[in-house]
Amino acid sequence: MLLTDYFRYPKDATWDIAKQSGVSHGVIRLPETGDFDLTDKSHWQTVYDGFMDYGLKPVIIEPMPNELHDHIKAGDEKRDECIEKAIKMFPIMDALDIRCICFNFMAHIGWFRTKNDIEERGGARVTGFDINDFTPVEAKITKDELWSNYEYFIKAVLPYAEKHNINLALHPDDPPRDLGGVERIMTSADNIDRAINGIVKSPNLGITMCQATYHIMGEKLEDVIPRFKDKIMFVHFRNTRGNINAYRETYHDNGEIDMAEVMKIYRKCGVDVPIRVDHVPTMVGEDMKNQGYDAIGRYFAIGYLKGILDATK
Repeated sequence: MLLTDYFRYPKDATWDIAKQSGVSHGVIRLPETGDFDLTDKSHWQTVYDGFMDYGLKPVIIEPMPNELHDHIKAGDEKRDECIEKAIKMFPIMDALDIRCICFNFMAHIGWFRTKNDIEERGGARVTGFDINDFTPVEAKITKDELWSNYEYFIKAVLPYAEKHNINLALHPDDPPRDLGGVERIMTSADNIDRAINGIVKSPNLGITMCQATYHIMGEKLEDVIPRFKDKIMFVHFRNTRGNINAYRETYHDNGEIDMAEVMKIYRKCGVDVPIRVDHVPTMVGEDMKNQGYDAIGRYFAIGYLKGILDATK
């Protein structure tokens, strides 16, 4: 597998930690500022050159920019405009040899936690979700609406993704359950299968294997990975404890998933794609402003992943 890490722009401490840990490829989040034009190649080039000059080759965009994707998922009046902008990203990615974009279909509420200060080993802090602590929001959307919006989107963009050889890697919902009136659809292996195989089939449509989310769904990774082995385009290496209604992040070696055994399954299935650590603890001296994505915890997580990759060759 190709070892990567997750980076924002401009440079922060995660760039240094990744380089010091032996990472040379990046999963990058595009700038979310008013002066960054997603359809302007020169703006992309500036960001791309910044990473390349530091020795980090961008290989995946994550997430699909929210300024576009939020309207697409909700199916609102800006949907068509945003789909057109998303399509204009593909030739730019093609020119820069960035071959994959990780997207999700969580409308109104994205990646969500009810707690961000749960104590982990040695006093580190992690995030967690408990449905009993969830406060419903005013927004509402149904499963039928989400499936309709998803079909509209995927049928619109796939021909252009195929033209420019861009892979679309669908991430499951996290939490993988309805949140009050905000319903969810990417909440089971069967629904994911419907999304990537049942509505339309394409070699450029697959999944981000966020392994802990599938685990929280109640799916067995020893079944899911072989089932989707030819559709896995990207792996989020992550561990958790709990169930769909109440769970928390952990250190990568301190959760319910046997991470070495899971890696052996990937190897056995011939999965050879970019992989990155996901949702690291907030460690001593950090301010918890980037819960799950703080810097210091990446030292342990990347080293742990590298050891497993080496041990399972």
